[in-house]
Amino acid sequence: MAKDSIRIISPNGHLGFAPTKEESFYLGAATKPDYYCCDSGSDDIGPVPLGADKCASHPAHQYHDLELMLLKAREQGVPMIIGSAGDTGTNSRVDMYVGFIKDMAKKHNLPPFKLAYFYSEVDKEYLRNKMNNGEKIEGLDGRTDLTIEELDKTERIVAVAGVHPFIKALEMGADVIIGGRTSDACVFAAPAIYEGIPENMAYYTGKVLECASFCCEPYGAKESVIGTVTKDDVKVTAMAPFQRCTPASVAGHAMYERTNPYYEYVAGGMMDMSNCVYEQYDEKTCRITGAEFVPIDGRVKVKLEGSGFVGYRYMGMAGIRDPYTIKNIDKVLEWAKSQVKERRPDDWYEISYRVFGKNGVMGDLEPIKETQSHELLVVVEGVAKTKEVAEEVALVGTRQIFYARLPEVKGTAGTAAFVMDEVVEMSPAYTWTLDHTVEVDDPLELFPITMIEIGE
Repeated sequence: MAKDSIRIISPNGHLGFAPTKEESFYLGAATKPDYYCCDSGSDDIGPVPLGADKCASHPAHQYHDLELMLLKAREQGVPMIIGSAGDTGTNSRVDMYVGFIKDMAKKHNLPPFKLAYFYSEVDKEYLRNKMNNGEKIEGLDGRTDLTIEELDKTERIVAVAGVHPFIKALEMGADVIIGGRTSDACVFAAPAIYEGIPENMAYYTGKVLECASFCCEPYGAKESVIGTVTKDDVKVTAMAPFQRCTPASVAGHAMYERTNPYYEYVAGGMMDMSNCVYEQYDEKTCRITGAEFVPIDGRVKVKLEGSGFVGYRYMGMAGIRDPYTIKNIDKVLEWAKSQVKERRPDDWYEISYRVFGKNGVMGDLEPIKETQSHELLVVVEGVAKTKEVAEEVALVGTRQIFYARLPEVKGTAGTAAFVMDEVVEMSPAYTWTLDHTVEVDDPLELFPITMIEIGE
């Protein structure tokens, strides 16, 4: 039977990226929400964690956040749902979270409960067969359709789940769900749809809750919020004592991180927020109405994310205080690049310079073209197919900043100071190879679900 309303707590906009703030979480838990839901993934961390199959977040932070949620959810006997386990939602990250849950259940001697988990990695041969049979793997955000060459360069692929595997797991009786890579909003929309809430309100609930207190003011990350959703509206309430949800803060959050501020695409359709109305409901709560959901006509399209290995990577850093060198920094870096080329004329490599104090954050998009800083920090990255070449590229590219030959320079020192004498090995470099969609006959086909009993 459909419920008139449900309440969902969102304790953290990216579980484990930084620890959940406990005060607001416990204030929210004391109100006895119907679901504990949290997204644990992001593209913001770049392609390295996906390609290398590792976390960007600290394991202790992830364990902390999961433990907070699990203990309160089990105490209250309500479901807990996690999407994009371990930042990327790869199979190994799902397994890691399942292992965490098992450990917590034993540590706290929890009564038995059902845990469902699903994977989202996609075998390259699955896509290759589709392409060989004439199916297009459509590119997003200006990308062309996937080519075999791009597929071959890909190290690892995840499909981005919609609400479907979560709803199926709830139908199977799951108390805890650990999901592979997932569309952020669907972590929260799924239980709402499962409970009979219309799709338009359910998906808007997901959109407003996905980043937790990012929809509040004043700014304060990792604080809990609660969404109350009915067939007619969504109310979002700040749990932190110093925060409130306002029309400006909620609407601003709904519109960010997208090329079109009104649309949210998920597997199965698109949410249209262009007619949303925001009003202050009480001191800490904003009420939202008017969201619409447009279901897809035809086969469901599932987003794919893929990462490919580029090379090994080393980093060096140099600080510059000399005014003449600052004025001529572009010439200095060209000199350093030429010395790397002289040393490695026949090897493939990439060398990049980020000049903080000039345009280190925005690069060529920086509108201020004249450097006015009194000091600069130059971060040098060398990438190559072997560690030996990558280390030398970074080393030469860094040290030659000190030795740059410029007109009018009469001294032999003082042009640069190295933050560290050596260059340091970083994680390998990866690049996004897939930002595409694949059509599927069954929205569950890429997300196999497993149910286990914990605490038997």
